[in-house]
Amino acid sequence: MKVVTGAAGFIGSALVAKLNKIGVTDLILVDDFTSSEKNKNLEGKKFEQKIDIFGFLEWFPKHAHEVDFVFHIGANSSTVESDKSIFETYNLGYAKKIWDVCVEYSIPLVYASSAATYGDGRLGYNDSHEIVKDLIPLNLYGESKNDFDKYALKQEKTPPFWAGLKFFNVYGPNEYHKGRMASVVLHAFNQIMDSGKMNLFRSHNKDYRDGSQLRDFVYVKDVVDVCEFLMQHSNLQSGLYNVGTGKARTFQDLVLAVFKALDEKPFIEFIDIPEDIRDKYQYFTEADMKKLRSIGYQKKFTSLEEGVNDYITNYLKEHKFY
Repeated sequence: MKVVTGAAGFIGSALVAKLNKIGVTDLILVDDFTSSEKNKNLEGKKFEQKIDIFGFLEWFPKHAHEVDFVFHIGANSSTVESDKSIFETYNLGYAKKIWDVCVEYSIPLVYASSAATYGDGRLGYNDSHEIVKDLIPLNLYGESKNDFDKYALKQEKTPPFWAGLKFFNVYGPNEYHKGRMASVVLHAFNQIMDSGKMNLFRSHNKDYRDGSQLRDFVYVKDVVDVCEFLMQHSNLQSGLYNVGTGKARTFQDLVLAVFKALDEKPFIEFIDIPEDIRDKYQYFTEADMKKLRSIGYQKKFTSLEEGVNDYITNYLKEHKFY
């Protein structure tokens, strides 16, 4: 059996869909399944059992001998949450308990880290283990992810294979439930459909023009392809791996791709970045992908234009799920 935590969420449910597509259905899905909106992500998916997020911690040690791989994707991913105890419980303490069971029963583990660990990028976006201790994330979410990365790197006893995946700006189907935390693609689609225009954040950094802030936008289908690759090749070097395209693009590029996919004339207006996130805002992210490539991952990443067009044409227009 294989475990997927965060299974009803955005990346987790896309991973379940990917595993189903390659014939893997012996899945244990872990999440808080009380949200009807999130549960829509799992409609039509094949699996063995759903287990509540906290019930899983009791279930796992008792059934670990039946589990051959764990994808720990679940986390509190709010970049505006201000209660540190929430992150210590869900993103750090919970992950440590999963790690310990994977160590005891020799189960390979892939877990979700984040590009938020890189903070303002002053140390670059290289997934070298050497810089992890010096990274200064800009929010508690990124801090919690970096704290677990540091924990994993310090452990003498580890799973037989483990990988912490530093996801960059992921977009794609199954994020309908995420609200404010959804990708700019989804927000742009909704705004353009409602008003014919899109509001982008004005730059509050003299080095960037309005709309020219740069991010590494990665399609969720590419993210789960990387997860599958690591499951199929769990004899590789353990460690932290960036998961992005390796090519930063502007928010204006992204929004223009949305207008094109909708066959609408571009109309962009700029608004101030909300004050609660202004001092935590990343103006540039770009994944250094050499490490993942060095272990044999050769699949091409979807271009921004291709990904946005697929997302809008095949999912958003019909409110379909992956």
